[in-house]
Amino acid sequence: MKKLGRFLALLLIAVALAVTLGTLVPRPIWPAAAAGEGTRRIFVLKNPIHTDIAIPVDDAVRRRFRFLADAGLPSDAPEVRYLVFGWGGRAFYLETPTWSRLKAVPVFKALTLDASVMHVDVAGDITEPHPNVAGFEVSDDRFAALLDFIDASFQQGPGGPVVIDNAAYSNFDRFYEANGHFNALIGCNTWTAAALRTAGLRTGWWNPLPASLGLSMRLYN
Repeated sequence: MKKLGRFLALLLIAVALAVTLGTLVPRPIWPAAAAGEGTRRIFVLKNPIHTDIAIPVDDAVRRRFRFLADAGLPSDAPEVRYLVFGWGGRAFYLETPTWSRLKAVPVFKALTLDASVMHVDVAGDITEPHPNVAGFEVSDDRFAALLDFIDASFQQGPGGPVVIDNAAYSNFDRFYEANGHFNALIGCNTWTAAALRTAGLRTGWWNPLPASLGLSMRLYN
C-alpha cells in the first residue's frame, strides 16, 4: 500500500511538472517574424475543460465552408457573425451534451483512446471583455493558414466532409467525422493550441487544459 501511495504521489508530481513546463515553455521558442498587420480578429472560447476557436464570417469563409449550410447549419444566416470550431473525442462529445449526462464509458475513452469529431456551431456578436473569451488579431495570410488547418481536420468522404447523422446539441450546431485520435495527452485543447500556432500565435509547449492554454497565450502574445 505504501508503494502504491508513493507511486501515485510521484505520478501526480510528474503530471503537475509536465503541465507547468508545458505552460511556461513557449512554442515556438522564438517569436515568428511579423507576417503583416493583424486584420482578422479570432476568438478562443473556453469552459472548464474545453476550448473552441471562433472565426469571423464573410462571403469567402461561407464559400470555403459551404458544406455546413448544405448539412442544414444556418451558417448563411445574416445574423451569424462567427463560425465556432472545436475538435474532440467522439464518445465524450456525442454522449455528454450536459454535465448531468456524464457517463463512465465516454470518460474512460477520453482518458485512453478514442476516435475524434469536429463540432461546428454558429454565433452572433461575441462580447468582450469576458472571462471565457480571448481575442487575437491575425494577418490575412495567417488567417488563411488557420482556415487550412481547420479544413484539414475534417475527415473527407466521397462527397466532402462526413456529417454525423442525428448528432447535434441544437438546430445551430453539427458534428463531423475528424482526422486523428483523441487521448488524455492529445486532446481538444492541444488541437486548439496547434491551430493558434498556425495562425502565428505562440502557446505553451503542451496545453492539455484551458487554464494552461489561456495563461500561455497571455504570457506570449
